[in-house]
Amino acid sequence: MATYEYDEAGVMAAYFLITFLALVLVPLTISSLSKSSGKKVSDGCQCSPCVAQRKTISKLEGGSIFNPNLTRRTYFLVGGWSLFAFVCYRVSLLKVENKIYNPFEILGISSSTEEKDIKSHFKKLSKMYHPDKVKTTANLTIEAIQDRFVQLTKAYKSLTDVRIKENWIKYNHPDGPQSTTMGIALPKWIIEGKNRIWVLAAYGLVFGGALPALVGRWWFGNRQKTKDGINAQSAAAFFKSIKEESTIEECIGALGKAYQWELAAGKSKAGPELAQLEKTIEEKQGAKWTEVRKLTQDHNGELHESRKTALVLLYAHLLRLEVKDSGLKKKQTEVLLQTPLLLSALLNVSVARTWLLPTLAIMRLYSFFAQALPLNASERLRFAQLPGIDSEDISEVAPKAKDLTDVLRSLEAKDDPRAADVKKALEKWGRVDIVDASFKGVSLVYLMQNSLIPTRSVVIGERIVTPSSIIYLLVKLRISPPGAGSEVKEEELTVDEKKKAVQVEEEIDEKFLASRLDAEELPASVQSQASAATAHAPFWPGTRKPSWWIVLADDKSNRVVVPPIKITDVPYSRPAEDRDYRAYKIQFQGPPNTGLFTWKVYVVSDTFVGEEVVRDISVRLASFLLKIEDPPAVDGQPSEDEISEPDEDTIAGQMAAMRGGKTKKREIGGAEEDSDEESSTDDDKEVSDSDSDSD
Repeated sequence: MATYEYDEAGVMAAYFLITFLALVLVPLTISSLSKSSGKKVSDGCQCSPCVAQRKTISKLEGGSIFNPNLTRRTYFLVGGWSLFAFVCYRVSLLKVENKIYNPFEILGISSSTEEKDIKSHFKKLSKMYHPDKVKTTANLTIEAIQDRFVQLTKAYKSLTDVRIKENWIKYNHPDGPQSTTMGIALPKWIIEGKNRIWVLAAYGLVFGGALPALVGRWWFGNRQKTKDGINAQSAAAFFKSIKEESTIEECIGALGKAYQWELAAGKSKAGPELAQLEKTIEEKQGAKWTEVRKLTQDHNGELHESRKTALVLLYAHLLRLEVKDSGLKKKQTEVLLQTPLLLSALLNVSVARTWLLPTLAIMRLYSFFAQALPLNASERLRFAQLPGIDSEDISEVAPKAKDLTDVLRSLEAKDDPRAADVKKALEKWGRVDIVDASFKGVSLVYLMQNSLIPTRSVVIGERIVTPSSIIYLLVKLRISPPGAGSEVKEEELTVDEKKKAVQVEEEIDEKFLASRLDAEELPASVQSQASAATAHAPFWPGTRKPSWWIVLADDKSNRVVVPPIKITDVPYSRPAEDRDYRAYKIQFQGPPNTGLFTWKVYVVSDTFVGEEVVRDISVRLASFLLKIEDPPAVDGQPSEDEISEPDEDTIAGQMAAMRGGKTKKREIGGAEEDSDEESSTDDDKEVSDSDSDSD
């Protein structure tokens, strides 16, 4: 029979609470520590503006010793670990009353003691602890003395009496089977009558109010979000706004519409400053600002307040206008940090429709926001990406500069103190170099007995592949900062050494193409260096890691051939090594028709304005069949020679004849027809014979 007991001392409830807190707090603490350690990035741009920006970001995210930046997670962890320590302390003070009955322990003897020794030992203990022999004290009452003697007597009988010993062996107790008690990990005060109403109220509040509200908020919140993490109404606005020939202004107009649902509307005290910023933007941008405002308006011609605020703050960032109000500055940071997510969703809309012009425009918007440069900045205005260089300083510092290195040389010639920061920025500049871009084919082989059914066969390395075949675009990239010494004295190699080097290179490429990786694996040292590098972006309100897109497009038809891939961790050029680049691959199915297709490979940066590389690339799709060895023919089935040339009166024979291939003549009575004339002569003869028979 089982009896249920409540944990009046709270031991079981305390252990349950300790276990639950440990399961929740330990993973959260580890993830918080890993995030905080990952924010400290030493490798990257070391110019003064970037170093100062990283310190500012670190201060805002982590705070200081006297003014720490405490988040909700921090408060939760501090409170959780405090409760954990308190419960552990309380458990350490509790006494465990449930002990396993052990008569040998009570008597203080070992389990191997013989019965005569047990009797003699009990006599000694009975003389020492008999209630008549022991005197009571302040700490030792008569009840405790009697209880100890009773325990000694029970232990002695359980080891000497046959029946009691049998009960102890079978039921682990000298009195025979005991009732099974099951403890419930709830303190007794919870189910007491006077507290019952409060317990029921707490249950009703949690399970009837808080839990449904939480589930409902999660459910309806997810229904309002798309898989890209934006509001569904924002995605609908993107689909309606983006066009096949959309310019960069039209893309930022579509982006501005989303802030009606993405930016929380609220009353701001910085209304006059916002109006002044808009006035300054209108003076600098003119008709372009008017056009963007018009594109951002609703169908009824009204501009929502959240759209207007976000648009003004975005253009204030692009024009590098100072925002003085702290609340407005915080909102600008929120808007800027939200732009990558919205641009990603807008990019997915354009890529889904395979439109090239808006796809490239959206990709370029990333870099304009990262470097805080006006849209459609000229070639010379892009020099303002360098530290300490403003748009007004370009004509004065380097009036004849054609490249970033020319600006550096001009500053060094004038002993300008900004030259040191410019040099540091150029050392980590994200200028990508396309080492090689080529196609590798996986052909479709057609083989069947009486019909043509496609069967896939992997053939890597084909220069000419069949239509509708699987094609790999293999792109090899490296970062070559402007002005970096890339010239290395080449050793003279023999013809055999060159052939061997080419063969090794092809083997590495084929191994990479046969793998499931989209990017080639790098050595651990190179991988860690590339992963830790931060980009030069002194105006971006967050730590930025450089990324690039690889786009295969047909600019003649304004189409993206295959969805672009975004890549990171491109290694820096290492001229001393033979393979100082990284290979990336894109898999797609080729066009269904034959011919020579000339496409372009775009490598677009999301951080540096103007650092975009384009290369023409072509692939020839031709109709040809690979030779496949058939299994040996069995009895009753045609051999390979019999199915190599189809009959001329079948669909396969007609297709082969159109390609100029060979066909088999139709057989009549075991003999082949030699020509159409012979067939007609035989037919006439058969007709004349039949006429004579009828006569």
